[in-house]
Amino acid sequence: MQVISAPHEFNATDLYVDLASVVGERLILKCEGFNFAGSIKLKAAHAMVSAAERAGDLRPGSTIVESSSGNLGVALSIVACNRGYHFICVTDSRCTLASRQLMQLLGSEVHVVTEPHPVDGLLGARIQRVRELCAGVSDSVWLNQYANPNNWMAHHQLTGPEILKAFPDLGVLFVGSGTTGTLMGCARYMREHKPSVRIVAIDAAGSVTFGGPSQTRMIPGLGTGVRPQLLDESYVDDVVIVPEIDTIRSCRQLARRGFLFGGSTGTVVSGATAWLAEHPLAADVSAVAIAPDLGERYLDTVYQDQWVSDLYGPGALQEAVAAESH
Repeated sequence: MQVISAPHEFNATDLYVDLASVVGERLILKCEGFNFAGSIKLKAAHAMVSAAERAGDLRPGSTIVESSSGNLGVALSIVACNRGYHFICVTDSRCTLASRQLMQLLGSEVHVVTEPHPVDGLLGARIQRVRELCAGVSDSVWLNQYANPNNWMAHHQLTGPEILKAFPDLGVLFVGSGTTGTLMGCARYMREHKPSVRIVAIDAAGSVTFGGPSQTRMIPGLGTGVRPQLLDESYVDDVVIVPEIDTIRSCRQLARRGFLFGGSTGTVVSGATAWLAEHPLAADVSAVAIAPDLGERYLDTVYQDQWVSDLYGPGALQEAVAAESH
């Protein structure tokens, strides 16, 4: 029995799914969405807020301001209302309706940016709005998930150890790249405790994180229009770039087997499957991928046929449906 007094205290850290029968490769998926925030971002949200409290930056009556494409915004909404802070989330038009509604239900104020920054895209516009809000709101604190070391430290202290404890024979770890907090925390932990583990970063096509050209991306979560300050590529062994239509195919393939995961998870599974197809593993090692989120918030996007057809064309949807049947 587990009795908790705060939302962050519950997190199903030991739930894994064997995807071998689904994707045709030996791949274990660490499920991070079974908590009150519905995503891995609850770990970072709690860590960053707690650190700000210890530093004296957050006090009773303070306002937290942060930029988020959705999942961190929901996580911070939960932590903020539980701790008695007001929270302002700056997001953009790609944020799912379900995420916006959930943040507002929890008492948060949501600002939606629609016009991209001329150089740094929608993320740049969001960060600019955050700075403007902080200048105009008294006793406000920008946690800055893009540069806050507590973002990656949460995964160095929690996620990395959880994985290596469950799979001491770990050979390769697949981690999605957004702010790169999860990636950097897990990679640093593996480098210190089992340096033989290959770290494979999964990124979305159109993201600039690993030097690719900036392109329009419609699925929130992974990828960024501004290179993350937390990223240190010396900890990364390989990078796999996943087109958004492959994310959709992967999500729908998983859903057809009863596993409803979010867009970030679909991207990670797609990238991991492609990498494993080209790099067969020895029988005595495990491959683990981190699933950041669940799928309910994507029902009107990734899992909505008309949305997919409108953005990627009916041919793309037919290809996705074909992938589901395999």
